[in-house]
Amino acid sequence: MIALKKFFPVIFVLSLVKLCIQLLGNRNYGFHRDELLHLSVSEHLDWGFMEFPPFIAFLGKFSYWFFDYSLMGVRLFPTFSGVAILILCCLICIELGGKKQAILLSGICILAFLPFYRNHTLFQPVAFNQLFWTLGFYFYIRFINSENKKYLVYLGITLGFGLLNKYTIVIWTFGILISILFYRKGNLFRNKWMYFSAILALLIFLPNIIWQIDHDFPILKHLQALKEHQLEEINPWRFGLAQLDYPFTLLVSILGIIGLFIDEKLKKYKSVAIACLVIFGLMWILKSKAYYVFGIYPILFAAGSAKVSFIFNKKPVWIYAISIIVLMTSVYFIPEATPILSVENYIEYADLKGNNGRVELTSDYADMFGWEEQVKLVDSVYQSLSTAEQQKTVIWAENYGEAGAIKILGKKYDLPNPISRHGSFWTWGYGNKNAEIWISLGNEKEVLNSVFEDIKLIKTITHKYAVDEENNIPLYICRTPKVDIEDWWQQYKDHIYD
Repeated sequence: MIALKKFFPVIFVLSLVKLCIQLLGNRNYGFHRDELLHLSVSEHLDWGFMEFPPFIAFLGKFSYWFFDYSLMGVRLFPTFSGVAILILCCLICIELGGKKQAILLSGICILAFLPFYRNHTLFQPVAFNQLFWTLGFYFYIRFINSENKKYLVYLGITLGFGLLNKYTIVIWTFGILISILFYRKGNLFRNKWMYFSAILALLIFLPNIIWQIDHDFPILKHLQALKEHQLEEINPWRFGLAQLDYPFTLLVSILGIIGLFIDEKLKKYKSVAIACLVIFGLMWILKSKAYYVFGIYPILFAAGSAKVSFIFNKKPVWIYAISIIVLMTSVYFIPEATPILSVENYIEYADLKGNNGRVELTSDYADMFGWEEQVKLVDSVYQSLSTAEQQKTVIWAENYGEAGAIKILGKKYDLPNPISRHGSFWTWGYGNKNAEIWISLGNEKEVLNSVFEDIKLIKTITHKYAVDEENNIPLYICRTPKVDIEDWWQQYKDHIYD
């Protein structure tokens, strides 16, 4: 506590810088398609969903209660997680013996690591996953330093909530378990508090296990679909090479790994380095996306910063110089990671060229545009119907982004809840089976012809910034279904992840 008070000004300033940058990015553009899905599931609270565990849904419900789904309000949750990660990184550095200069460098590494800006902007499980990983490492190191059993209990609680957030924490847990074999020759496996901690984590996670059993383990089907449609296409070297995109923070991380193995002041934490290597190796073998492993970097930044401070103990000016270099090499690229610039200024900054009235933004930024326009058009069609017709109308969206836009952005228009056969939306059903009018958003003509006798194209929706997938989106009014809606819905069960 004394050390924390001593270093509080440094940590506070670093945290304030992180918070301000994130808040600048949070205000711009619109919701990302994934954010719309995560907010949509909060309207159907349960202990699990087809794509992920329930933690993000409960946070979505809080965002609705406190901020009514405002963009800035919703994004405060991942932003606060990012600030907490920075604080934890600094605290870990203190635990490893780092002084003021080391703490400064560790916090600057968080500020300089560009992917964190994206991760801590969007309302997704990623930011909270990184937080739980970092918090878990912090409690593990606190236990190593104190051997106080309460940190094992805290570790179990962290693991339990981490499992409710994202299943990849299983890989983190495996890395920790392997690392324990190298901590005092595995004596921790004979500590009853470790098993109490594991049971506590299991109890916290138990509702989701029961949900998975009740729903025939949709996580397995989702992982299979993810493997077939995304992970199988990843070049085996891409995962490793992607880490080289951020060379200066990577160098600090590598110094951290080396220091944890060979530095006399850090060797007692060797098991932490082993955990990180196991996690990294498993992620690579499993052909994971590069960002899946970013949760190990805060602990490595802390260790690397401590190592740098030990090397330049008598020449602290070099630590300040390294800190400046690490930060300055990233500052220019921050607008690529979080939308701190208006879209017009970003286009100029990135020197993007238009083509036939369209500008190709990065996929993340492009995925934040077009949703409001889709909802407005759907609303105009819905309002053109009589009150009696509206009572017999269903809005059918092709994918979870479009359905999420209708569900969340459509609240201010009092639009009815949409239906979609995509992911979790499929589990919420087909609405009014006897609906006479269907407003179709994004579904192709061939699909509609197989379901309805009468279809009419109202408009094709375009947007100069929207992602290609959401450009030239057809909006139809359909009447007279020629199939049994319930049977048609059930037949799609094996394709909801397509």
